Amino acid sequence: MKKFLWMFLLILTICVFSVGMVFAAMPRLVDDAGLLTPSEKNEVLSLLNEISERQEMDIVVVTVDSLGGKSPRAYADDYYDYHGYGEDGVLLLISMDSRDYYISTSGYGITALNDAEIDHISDRFVNDLGNGNYASAFTTFAELCDAYISEAKSGNAFPFAQNLLIFLALGFVIAFIATAIMRFRLKSVRSKSGATDYVKQGSFRVTKSNDFFLYRTVTRVPRPKDNNSGGSSTHRSSSGRSHGGGGGKF
Repeated sequence: MKKFLWMFLLILTICVFSVGMVFAAMPRLVDDAGLLTPSEKNEVLSLLNEISERQEMDIVVVTVDSLGGKSPRAYADDYYDYHGYGEDGVLLLISMDSRDYYISTSGYGITALNDAEIDHISDRFVNDLGNGNYASAFTTFAELCDAYISEAKSGNAFPFAQNLLIFLALGFVIAFIATAIMRFRLKSVRSKSGATDYVKQGSFRVTKSNDFFLYRTVTRVPRPKDNNSGGSSTHRSSSGRSHGGGGGKF
């Protein structure tokens, strides 16, 4: 009886350990659509593993032939949730039958990649997808995820907005300098206090006058903004986990 109990505990321990190994060994590159050559697979997988381990979150690429009737968002969310990836991560799904791509974010991935940054990442790799340069597209995706995650962890979570402010400030400075130069060149021109100063005395007579409606005052009330404006839009997957993300066609 004692020997049987020890055997049962040993088998149970092996089973638990094996299940843990299966989940831990879940690949971060799943090319079921066969888009990559063996050498490309090794390079992309090595990059995904290196970034994932360094950032301590899963960066995943999945390619499939068909979505099986699901929407790209639902398929990407469910694949991430039900295949043993960590709480924090980003998954890029490619569906060849519908030519869809979708980026699903989870946990800290939602914080690191807001809606604007997901759009920027997509813009950078979508042309490669359309041209069949899949390894290049996946490399771009992984490297940009790495960059945005690093910026988020360093407290610089909104580079897009900051860059926009910088460009606007530069534009204002350039415009100010240009108008100052033009104003300096108009040395012979002096402003007048009223319209009558521009009319030669005695040369203008009013013989008929009419009233014309020229202006009106309109009061506009701004539309209430979404609380997620400038951040990440989120939703619930079938597992109940919160996800962000976005996608499109290629």
